[in-house]
Amino acid sequence: MKAASKLIALTSLGLAMLLGGGCASLKENTKMDSIYQFTAKGRNGTSLDLASLKGKVLLIVNTATGCGFTPQYAGLEKLYAKYHSRGLEILDFPCDQFGHQAPGSDDEIHQFCALKYNTSFDQLAKIEVNGPNADPIYKFLKSIRAKDDAPEAEIAKLRELLAKHNLAGAQEPGDIEWNFTKFLIDRDGTIVKRFHPTTTPETIDAEIATLLK
Repeated sequence: MKAASKLIALTSLGLAMLLGGGCASLKENTKMDSIYQFTAKGRNGTSLDLASLKGKVLLIVNTATGCGFTPQYAGLEKLYAKYHSRGLEILDFPCDQFGHQAPGSDDEIHQFCALKYNTSFDQLAKIEVNGPNADPIYKFLKSIRAKDDAPEAEIAKLRELLAKHNLAGAQEPGDIEWNFTKFLIDRDGTIVKRFHPTTTPETIDAEIATLLK
């Protein structure tokens, strides 16, 4: 009887450990399905826990200060000024991977944006968005939305332009095409759309307004 009881106890312990490990894995997998799992590095060593943005509409953008699309900062600021009080947050991730068009330090980039475009939303720390060193936030975004919501002709046009100037954009399927790719995320954390770099902030105004209702 004692031997049988001991066997039952060990079996129960083994099952508990197995089930416990399974639950932990499931919990981790569930977290991986949410943008709110991540923490972004801010300027000056600060950090931004994306869980603090639950209930907000997010526009996540990889930016550069010396790009042909840099004037989109003006449109981004207009969106922020118009909708921030209603729940819009813009997460601006400078990135120097495309044509070395964001060469400055985090503070230099911030000063440029504030002085030239009068931005009132902050810039986060510079990151990579493609390749093995891509920030986990971007690995997640690309895993959910692997393609820009844009006509094939528009995507091909930008790729041809980049190739003409010997500039390397996307290298692998799902890669970010270029600076100013935009991800729109609703109040529940669902990635609604991935906008092509040529899609200007002004043209997505109505979609943001709809999500803020």
